[in-house]
Amino acid sequence: MAAALADVHAVIHSAGVSRAASGLPDDDYRVLNTEATVGLARAAQRAGVQRFIFLSSIRAQSGPTAKEILTEDLPPRPTDPLGRSKLAAEQGLADVGLDWVALRLVLVYGPGVQGNMGRLIRLARSPYPVPLGSIEARRSLLSLDNLAAAVNCVLTAPEPLCRPLIVADPDPLSVAQMIVALRRGLGRRPGLVRVPPWLLQAALKMAGHIDSYDRLARPLVADPSALMELGWAPLQRTSSGLEMLARSS
Repeated sequence: MAAALADVHAVIHSAGVSRAASGLPDDDYRVLNTEATVGLARAAQRAGVQRFIFLSSIRAQSGPTAKEILTEDLPPRPTDPLGRSKLAAEQGLADVGLDWVALRLVLVYGPGVQGNMGRLIRLARSPYPVPLGSIEARRSLLSLDNLAAAVNCVLTAPEPLCRPLIVADPDPLSVAQMIVALRRGLGRRPGLVRVPPWLLQAALKMAGHIDSYDRLARPLVADPSALMELGWAPLQRTSSGLEMLARSS
C-alpha cells in the first residue's frame, strides 16, 4: 500500500460502513471503519504523505439526538457501533505520527441521497398534508457542495491540524422547515398540519416507529465554528440547498 501512495501529497479517506448497514456485528464496524482506516494512515505515513483527511461522522461525538449544541470541546459520547468505530479510528490516527484531520459530518444531502433524507423528500413530494407543523426541534444538515468546500479548506490549510472538526451547514432547521424548503423548491405550498407532538409520538409508537419520532422531534445541532475559523465559507444555506435538491430529484 505504501508503494501505491508514493508521491501522494494528501489522502482523503471516505470509505467505510455507515449506519445504513444495520445488522452488522460490532466487529465488522471495528474492522472496516477503525482498523482499515488506521492501516491506511500508517501506509500513508510510511509513503511520506503530508496530510490524511478522514471523513468521520458526528456519531463519533453524539447519539442521534443531543440536548446541547455539539462542539469539538465536548467529550465524545457515541452510542452505537458506527460512532464508536469512527471515534476509535480518530484516536488511532492520533497515534500514527501523521498530520491528520477527522471531519465529523452531520447528515449529508445532495443528488441521489437515500436514507432519512430520501424519505423526507418522498414525503415532501407526496400530494398529502404533512402532520409535522408542530415539530420545532432543529437539526443540522450538510450540503454536498459545502462538504466539498470543507474538504478543500482542510486540504489547503497551511498549519498542521491533528484534530477532529465538525462539518455542518451553519443554519440548522426543524423538520417542518425542511418540508417547507423542499416543497418551495417544487413550487408548492407547505401543506403542514399542526398535530400535537404527543399524538404524533403515540401514532408512530403504535406503528412501531418510535425511533423515527426521536429523529423528527429531538434536536441535533452541531456548531462548525472551529472549521469556519480555518477559513471554511459555506457555499449555500440549508434552505436554498434543499430547494435545489427538490428541483433536481
